[in-house]
Amino acid sequence: MREFRSVVRVAGPILAVSGIGDAGYNEVVQVLLPDGTTRMGQVLESRKDVAIVMVFGGTRDLDCDITAVRFTGKPLVMPVSREMLGRIFSGSAEPIDGGGRVVPEKEMEISGYAINPTRREFPQDSIETGISAIDGMNTLVRGQKLPVFSGSGLPHSMLAAQITRQARVRGSEEQFAVVFVGMGITHEEARFFTQEFSKTGARAHTVIFLNRADDPAIERIITPRLALTAAEYLAFDCGMHVLVVMQDITAYCEALREVSAAREEIPARRGYPGYMYTDLASLYERAGRVIDRPGSITQLPILTMPDDDITHPVPDLTGYITEGQIVLSRELHRKGVYPPIDVLPCLSRLMQGGIGKERTREDHANVSSQLYAAYARGRRLVSLVAVIGDEGLTTVDRLYLTFLERFEREFVGQKTEEGRSFAESLDRAWDLLSIFPREELRRIDPAFIEKYYRGDTG
Repeated sequence: MREFRSVVRVAGPILAVSGIGDAGYNEVVQVLLPDGTTRMGQVLESRKDVAIVMVFGGTRDLDCDITAVRFTGKPLVMPVSREMLGRIFSGSAEPIDGGGRVVPEKEMEISGYAINPTRREFPQDSIETGISAIDGMNTLVRGQKLPVFSGSGLPHSMLAAQITRQARVRGSEEQFAVVFVGMGITHEEARFFTQEFSKTGARAHTVIFLNRADDPAIERIITPRLALTAAEYLAFDCGMHVLVVMQDITAYCEALREVSAAREEIPARRGYPGYMYTDLASLYERAGRVIDRPGSITQLPILTMPDDDITHPVPDLTGYITEGQIVLSRELHRKGVYPPIDVLPCLSRLMQGGIGKERTREDHANVSSQLYAAYARGRRLVSLVAVIGDEGLTTVDRLYLTFLERFEREFVGQKTEEGRSFAESLDRAWDLLSIFPREELRRIDPAFIEKYYRGDTG
């Protein structure tokens, strides 16, 4: 371990140390402040005889003349163990639940390792979230990354907590765990999540990482990487199916922008760094399954779109990397529908691999397609009625308007403590579709109509 007292520049969370030309990228450093306290940092860049260091605790109270920086020569590692289940950690992986430190079974680099493309297994089999609008129409598949696009004031925190509580995999022999990551969340949100998980028993199979809004923003750079390292251990060392819920990716990207500005880098779109796509990909691509390994990592990142703008760089780049999206609607929220999921712009590109006979139910794909078609037609009719009135509507048109209202209230809408199985969601869908005459269900196999249709059989 080498120690230097040659801090030559401080800018935001970044400091520059001269006299060292062989610092390694991502090498861990210890910053010794004048008051005797120590902060952890990481090397971002090494050029000529200067190392650029990112300090996770911030650089407040730092004195350039007497501050010492120790270079450890090692990358940042994290102790991992099954004992992490049921525990709550800070954004820097320090226990904050009153328990002691985790007794490590091994140590892992937090930067992770890319899964060899030739060893990746195509995501298949589903995760049941208990949310009909997701399970029925945008099924989450093990090994998938499916982001939730939300906006300020929408109940994404409540939805994240509900999914964390209710999520499970089918099959009694399967081991399941959840890793919940809060980035830039308020103390009230942190208290809400911990209380929700504790009172429902979900905390026993959950690992929680919380980076609060008043914690150093720079800490958010490592928080998701620590959480994903824990997920990789549980998935690929312990053989568990792990769901990683990350909120809020936008706060993470704001921290990236802060570091980029401190480094005086040339900004790209809206001031975000040009490498943000690559950085986000380094997080999202840690999801997946490995051939001949029993576990999987599935990601459900939640991000808030500034001004509800889906073309904002954060949701835009996320959409390029991930396999679909769940979109929350402000209009449905105003109507009092919870969760306010607007199914029309939603998509799960890997859904077909996780549904069907012996996975969810044989009629799942047909029912989902018919629900989309009926809801889309209902929305078009609402727009038409707003322009020309409803005098010219046919009897069938009026059925679609009835379906639209009931679909939003009875299928999309559900209680915060209500978890529905795949079968319950599909049965509820048939209750709605059965208001139509059979000839209107053109996207469903006649054999399924004969088996599940609940309308007039006379």
